[in-house]
Amino acid sequence: MNQLTSADVKRFWSKVKRGAACWEWQAGKSGGYGYFSVGGRRGRMIQAHRISYELSRGEIPAGREIDHLCRNRACVNPEHLDLVTSPENTRRAMGHRVYLRPPRCKHGHLFDEANTYWWGGMRQCRACKAAHAVRKREERRRS
Repeated sequence: MNQLTSADVKRFWSKVKRGAACWEWQAGKSGGYGYFSVGGRRGRMIQAHRISYELSRGEIPAGREIDHLCRNRACVNPEHLDLVTSPENTRRAMGHRVYLRPPRCKHGHLFDEANTYWWGGMRQCRACKAAHAVRKREERRRS
């Protein structure tokens, strides 16, 4: 990482809202991750959590990534950041995505064994699919 001036460090921490657990990045974000501009007008954007880690814990070695233990991409709390390899980061993220899947579809039907089928790696609600098919048949019949 570029060497940050004391003004950069002060500016960086001014963009953080410290909560009881997560420290939320309040400035620019992309894909949920905070970004911080370093090097003036022609500088570059660096992920805010990487800067937080390096300011608090030290340099990030080559081949390592930062994993958000809290699963909040906008969090820059150094206690929530863990240094891991890329495969470990991916493994943790995949496990979390499975855990986060909502138990019901957007219309409130339970994703249980009887009402769920998989298509292209995505869960599909059988009740919603059946209702959609009925609506389509009715539309075709009317026209």
